[in-house]
Amino acid sequence: MTSTTTAPERRLTKMLEQAGALDGPAKTIAAKVRVLTGQGRLKDVISGTGLGHPAHPPLTDVVIGSFLSALLLDLLAPRTGATAANRLTAVGIAAFAPTALTGISDWADTELSDEASRRVGLVHAGANSAALLMYCASLVNRMRGRRLRAALLGLGGAAALSTGGYLGGHLAYSRGVGVNQTVFDPGPEDWTLVLTGAELAERQLHSADADGTPVLLVRVEGNVFAIHDRCGHRGCLLSEGQLDGTVVTCSCHGSRFDIRDGALLRGPATGAQPALQCRDVDGRIEVRRHP
Repeated sequence: MTSTTTAPERRLTKMLEQAGALDGPAKTIAAKVRVLTGQGRLKDVISGTGLGHPAHPPLTDVVIGSFLSALLLDLLAPRTGATAANRLTAVGIAAFAPTALTGISDWADTELSDEASRRVGLVHAGANSAALLMYCASLVNRMRGRRLRAALLGLGGAAALSTGGYLGGHLAYSRGVGVNQTVFDPGPEDWTLVLTGAELAERQLHSADADGTPVLLVRVEGNVFAIHDRCGHRGCLLSEGQLDGTVVTCSCHGSRFDIRDGALLRGPATGAQPALQCRDVDGRIEVRRHP
């Protein structure tokens, strides 16, 4: 049995994570993407803020499903399935643009905090782009009646798409790109001392540790509020952001949250910040997760 630490695909991802030569083009592209998408409604739509999770993963199913279904028809029903295979290839090509847009937007947000994911993501995008070119060429040959050439180009596209898919899976499930950074860290169940009241000045962002959970505490008009300090989008500390009234803005990507209940007000984050119960007992600030 091949060891998981020496498997060829694992060596590939490790090599890509350490490929500093990719930093130059990756930084340039990511910076331009962030300028184009900006911060606001467009960025929220692309990120999937209204969906409650990133928009990119479900869109990939349309692309992959269409292309692979066309390939199966080429292999299993080359004559009777020709028309359907043509249409499926066209659907995959049409769905590629929004899928790539949402993916490259998510990838651009890794540029500031995760160089390994930035490098792998660039190759992921390159492999998928190569797949798109082959599927476009396949569709042209399909329309000209060159079924064998179209099928071979589709097979090559499937190979490139598989490579891109593997790297995409690595980004999501090994690197945590697009995963809620707070979901497995909800805070302590019991009341836990985090600081004294004297340490918390009015409208000051204060970071504390609650039994291993990073917590952001803010005193507003005498009331103390506590939410998870690690932004669910990419893990940046909200305590390093800016406070405007009861709204804290993440310094990394501009997500905004209400410190009173953790409500998400603007993306690219896709979920609220966990809010903790907070109390002041004889000048001692304690927090716990909501029951």
